[in-house]
Amino acid sequence: MIVIPAIDLKDGQCVRLEQGLMERDTVFCDSPAEQALIWQSQGAELLHLVDLNGAFAGEPKNRSSIEEIVRAVSIPTQLGGGIRDIQTIEAYLSLGINRVILGTAAQRNPELVRDACRLFPGRIVVGIDAKDGMVAVQGWAEVTDISARELAKKFEGFGVAAVIYTDISRDGMLIGPNIDATRALAEGVAIPIIASGGVSRMADIEALMGIEESGVVGVITGKAIYTGAIRLADAIALTKGKKVSGGETGC
Repeated sequence: MIVIPAIDLKDGQCVRLEQGLMERDTVFCDSPAEQALIWQSQGAELLHLVDLNGAFAGEPKNRSSIEEIVRAVSIPTQLGGGIRDIQTIEAYLSLGINRVILGTAAQRNPELVRDACRLFPGRIVVGIDAKDGMVAVQGWAEVTDISARELAKKFEGFGVAAVIYTDISRDGMLIGPNIDATRALAEGVAIPIIASGGVSRMADIEALMGIEESGVVGVITGKAIYTGAIRLADAIALTKGKKVSGGETGC
């Protein structure tokens, strides 16, 4: 299992939201690129980037910060938020982003996912964000009538690299991930699942490792590593059977 630190971008700053609400944000760093370097120095193998403004606007809004991060680090990056068409996908991949995440666009236009997977094999990830099991889109502002599993099933056979599953009621709340829902989704589809939302302590990482055989290949963590509740280096070491302690948390 891979531990993936999150960098959520709002107005060019590195922030964390509570339950996906833009008005309930905490700024952790004014330099996302500097924060990215800190996570890389702690052993991160992949960075999870989200253009929050873009997610709500439906188009890229933090491109300059994203460019700075890509130039600063040597590890792979994956990016979501405001990506709605092939042209935007191609632009970000050309910029140096390794994997693009389709969320709202995936729910509204599954054929875009199929086409993107064909054009950019191995580089398309689907983000499924759910509230009470139902998919939420448009920066989590709109809850649909389709379940997370129903939506994920649509993409089987497309060549999607992974599905990022976020329980938005837990995101940024430090109350633990939804283990049961994550396991059920992983066992219900033939696509690797990356868990996201609610990770608050090392025991949560261990719990997710316990369902790795169900198809959970990674976990995204944000607020816990920014506040120091979890040290990223320690979480990575845990998944690799090593013991590491110490290191910076924020910039």
